[in-house]
Amino acid sequence: MLRPLLAAAFVVSLAGGAAQAARCGGDFNSFIASMAQEAQAAGVSASVTHAALGGVTPDPAVLAFDRRQRYTFNKTFEQYVSTRVGPGRINGGRALLQRHAALLSRIEQKFGVPRYILVAIWGLESDFGKGDMGKLPVVRTLATLAHDCRRTDLFQGELLAALKIVQRGDLPLRDLIGAYAGEIGQTQFLPSSYIKYGVDFDGDGHVDLRHSIPDVLASTANLLHTSGFKMGQPYGEGTPNFEAMREWNRAVVYRKTIGYFADRLMGQ
Repeated sequence: MLRPLLAAAFVVSLAGGAAQAARCGGDFNSFIASMAQEAQAAGVSASVTHAALGGVTPDPAVLAFDRRQRYTFNKTFEQYVSTRVGPGRINGGRALLQRHAALLSRIEQKFGVPRYILVAIWGLESDFGKGDMGKLPVVRTLATLAHDCRRTDLFQGELLAALKIVQRGDLPLRDLIGAYAGEIGQTQFLPSSYIKYGVDFDGDGHVDLRHSIPDVLASTANLLHTSGFKMGQPYGEGTPNFEAMREWNRAVVYRKTIGYFADRLMGQ
């Protein structure tokens, strides 16, 4: 769920503010040691910080991708949607709407977000959990980006949030795998969003956005609901619901694609 404009505006600090922030650049191991101290001050156990940060090294491929990804949305809406919403994905989404009808009804009742929007996001982000959710260790990815000075405040906060996910027991460290900016799970939540909006909707005591479809869809709905999305209202460009989806993704092209896909799922 991290996109170029979103990342620039989304800064989270779970460890007490910029005054205690680790200094970006310089020796990587010293930076990691400072981050471990911040994490422990924020309530992450020493055992978690040692397991997660011990021996971590920077990933040059992550930095290279970060330099490129700002140009993701230089396509027109027509160009972009033609690559993302085709007959196969529409049919797949319709099948899942039927398969998970009861679950989606419960989510609609609780959060007031239409199932078509949720399934559209699910399809776009990970092809309904069957596609690429990323293969990179999230802690290494976020440590690399946090150490880099371009957006260090953002990614220091995301690194601390990732450690909180492990501390809470939502995902074990071995399962904390994601994409090139640390996005996690079937709808690609940044760790800070995982902490803020994650919902245990299957009732197993954990928020699992990699494996639990109820948690995935309910957490996505919770984010949109908290951002002001209203059931039964239009969601096209210029509407309050379109603005509410800005918390999901700031790119206008992407939000228009969500709406277009939702309309196709409804048969419009």
